[in-house]
Amino acid sequence: MTSPAFALEALGIEKRFGATLVLQGADLKVRRAEIHALLGGNGAGKSTLIRIVSGDIAANAGAIRVGGAEAFDRGAVAVVYQELALLPHLSVAENIRLPRQRRPFEVYRAGRGDDSAAASLALIDPALPAAVLHRPAGSLDLHQRQLVEIARALHSGARLLLLDEPTANLTFGESERLFAILRRLARDEGISTVLVSHRMNEIRAVADVCTIIRDGRTVVDRIPLAEIDDDAIVTAMGQSRAVEAVAPRQSSAPEGSPSRLALRCGKLRVSLAAGDVLGLAGSPDGPMDLIGALVGVAPSRRWDVAFEGRPLRFSSPAEAVRRGVGYVSGDRAEKGILSTLPITDNVVAARRVARRTVLALADEVRRAETALRRLSIKAASVDVLPRTLSGGTQQKLLLARWLDVTPSILVLEEPTRGVDIGTKREIYEIVRRLAEAGTTVVWWSTEFSELAAIASRAVAFDLAGEPSAVLGAEDMTEVALARATGMAA
Repeated sequence: MTSPAFALEALGIEKRFGATLVLQGADLKVRRAEIHALLGGNGAGKSTLIRIVSGDIAANAGAIRVGGAEAFDRGAVAVVYQELALLPHLSVAENIRLPRQRRPFEVYRAGRGDDSAAASLALIDPALPAAVLHRPAGSLDLHQRQLVEIARALHSGARLLLLDEPTANLTFGESERLFAILRRLARDEGISTVLVSHRMNEIRAVADVCTIIRDGRTVVDRIPLAEIDDDAIVTAMGQSRAVEAVAPRQSSAPEGSPSRLALRCGKLRVSLAAGDVLGLAGSPDGPMDLIGALVGVAPSRRWDVAFEGRPLRFSSPAEAVRRGVGYVSGDRAEKGILSTLPITDNVVAARRVARRTVLALADEVRRAETALRRLSIKAASVDVLPRTLSGGTQQKLLLARWLDVTPSILVLEEPTRGVDIGTKREIYEIVRRLAEAGTTVVWWSTEFSELAAIASRAVAFDLAGEPSAVLGAEDMTEVALARATGMAA
């Protein structure tokens, strides 16, 4: 018997993938007009549970009621997955309208429904609709696609929103706008939200209660967030909060070390030596312009960049790799993981580009097996596809490419996006090892607390994407970064 107070009751959910039991009797109960945090480590089963609740896959056992009904109504639920799922050849407007298209082969007529699609997108970012509404979704950057995904969920008319790491690619301001929208939808429309996030400050800013799952089981069932502290949450997840302790906070370079990477933009100058960690803070436009020049994608519009005393002008990303520049994209699914190739090929991809080799030799298999052991990556073998791994484990796999190569410069875009506290600690440790080995690290993150913990200095970009300040380790705090980027008063 269901309670009318609940928008969702998922009880005793079990799910197997082959011989692996991913969910082992998990429960999730969400009240109407509630913002509910679903917490757990990478691989705990959160994304699988969301896929089952949304109707994407079927459970092997258990019961699900959405809005009090046991018969699943796809229109009652809208979901934003951690790995984005837009149709790249359709326009932004068409993607936003898709959930309301009831007939599978309905012909899209230009202009019909565009006003409502634009209004949904404007809820998240008022500057986007006029510029991007009629562009193919595949032409947008990762940051913009995340906004479109959320706009589509809001546009769907669903009564239950399932958001899996929705702020992973959003700026502070965009995240705040999203939270305000979720609160208003709960208060005025009675809409419920299930939010998956590893960012504790965000969870406490917007959610009412939390459920924690661990190893496929519910270990904390519907506890108000006011009644549980962060340490207790992390303990329930089976992890440790000792994250920042391994981060390279101060410069790893000896005093007076020669400059390896020199950056100049107007009067703003940054000189980096081997072992330095440079943080990039602010909205995507500024950091991505600099990153594009560093990794050989495109010359910068505003930065003069010198590498080892000479102007940096790579003709391609492959040349950048051969010159000692490593890169981990923030778009793990599209520009990171080689999803159709086994783990071995993913681990040795950078080595092959640097050495111009293509064969999976016995030596490469040994290197891949060694990387998995060093990074505590659990996989059946190095021959399996990376899609069998959790998102956090895939992220470690991307970093594993560079451990064997030890690049002179390593450029990271949101390397801890969508990963749990334990995996963050492991990623920080990987970067620390590379810095100690002499790698200069350039790290873009939308988490100011992360940059304040890891960077020896940081470049802040204002809301227009222009570099506004360089902060040293002694001045770098969350508040200082927020002010320098225009995201705080």
